[in-house]
This record gives sequence, structure tokens and C-alpha cells, in this order.
Amino acid sequence: MLRLESLVKRYKTGDEALKGIDLEVPDGQVMALIGPSGAGKSTLIRCVNRLVEPTSGRIYLGDLELTTLSAGQLRKARRRMGMIFQEYALVERLSVMENVLSGRLGYSGFWRSYFRKFPQSDIDEAFRLLERVGLDHMVDKRADELSGGQRQRVGICRALIQNPELLLIDEPTASLDPKTSRQIMRLVVELCEERHLAAIINIHDVLLAQMFAKRVVGLENGTVVYDGPADKLTADVLTQIYGEEDWSATIRKVDDEEGGAEEELAEDHLPQIDRDRLAGMQ
Repeated sequence: MLRLESLVKRYKTGDEALKGIDLEVPDGQVMALIGPSGAGKSTLIRCVNRLVEPTSGRIYLGDLELTTLSAGQLRKARRRMGMIFQEYALVERLSVMENVLSGRLGYSGFWRSYFRKFPQSDIDEAFRLLERVGLDHMVDKRADELSGGQRQRVGICRALIQNPELLLIDEPTASLDPKTSRQIMRLVVELCEERHLAAIINIHDVLLAQMFAKRVVGLENGTVVYDGPADKLTADVLTQIYGEEDWSATIRKVDDEEGGAEEELAEDHLPQIDRDRLAGMQ
């Protein structure tokens, strides 16, 4: 379980991005974080893994208080938190497989990481994850040859190979078309259910939040103004979060068309790659 207690982030300018946030995210729950630009969504996610240092308050992952950890302790704790970025954060010149295996760097010694020599168990797990997301036929492709949706799936695999307890997901669909956005959100939710993972998804698209998250938290000006079921996002609630607007289309219930979802996600698979070609990575 993730727990935030009175979390505050105040910048040197005096601006408060977060104003005493109290939240709990149980294991296995996918929570969508919505709100206007500047509301504090990305800051909240980055405070959890301390990419941004909180000004005050406490953050717990299970029984471990993250806000008091030293640099060395924090490196170990970050193994328990997978991060999926809006801009993918892949190494363009590396292959799909190498990018996924980079998620194991926190478990490898310096020289093994430097020479990209990973245990066979890590390589096998990377294959399993890539097969699960429909990319097992693309392990040798360079990251800069992939589409946006493919890159995001690689980022998901890289986060999951850490075997985390929590996923922190920052705008996973911002650069994707509507169909691919649905595929990625569906995939994230399915993987969290399969692995009993907690997840916080910072997302601008309210309809996607309604479709794929059971719980939605709305931030406005650094404070929580809504915390409840996705199907309770009324026009009044959205006005409180975003301001005055005609929300009739946004709050309309949208059915997630499950038919053909598997076929949409996995493209036509090429023959299975010869795994011996990766022997040099062991």
C-alpha cells in the first residue's frame, strides 16, 4: 500500500504545488489522477519516488517511510516502484530487449551493467513480458524505429521487469492516438490486475479515466477536491476540478468495446526470434 500524509511541495519561488495531500492507494488498485495543468499531478507522482523532494509530510510504501531514506537506501527502494513516462524515456540507439533489461540495472553490479551482461533469468523474464504486450517479435528493433504505442509498451515492460509493488504512470497516452490510448490503458489495467499492483496514473483524458479506473482523484491548485468512483464524476465535480464548461459529453458513459481487443493489441507476429542471438548479453 502507498500512503501519503500531509504531503507538501513548496518551490523556492514560494509557490505550493502540493498543499497537504493525504492519500492511500491499496495494493491492486489503479487510481487515475486528473486535474488541470499545474494542479500538481506530475509533482505528486515525482514526490513519491523522490525525483522531486517533498518540502514536508510523509510517504510510506508498505511499512517503509520513503521520505527519510538516504541516497543509498532510496536507490534500493526505487526497485519497488516502476515509473512509466509520457515521453517513454527509452535509449533510442538501444534495442527493445536492451531497453527492457535496463529496468534491472538497480539489481546489477556496476561492471555487469556497464557491459550489459544480464542473467538468463532476466532475459527470460524480458521475453515473457514482451510476449505479453505483443512485442516479442521486435526484440532486436532499435527504439527509434518504433511507433509511439510500441515505445510505451517497451516502457511498461521496463517498469514491470523491476518486479515492483507500485507503478507511477505519468501521462501514458498524451502522445498517442485514441485507439492506441485505449490499448495502452487496457493493458496497464490488465497487468496491474494480474500482478496485484497498485498504480497511480496521471491522465488528462477524463473519458479514459472513467473507462479504465475504478477510482479517480481530482487535484486543483495542489489540493484534493474529489476522491471517489469514476462513475460519480458529475458535471458539478468536473466544474470544481477544471472550472466552468459544458461537461455533458465528457461525463457521458463510454462503453469500452472489448471485442477484438486482443487482435488490436498484438500485431501480426513474425516467427519467434532465435534466442541464441542474445547469448552475448548473458
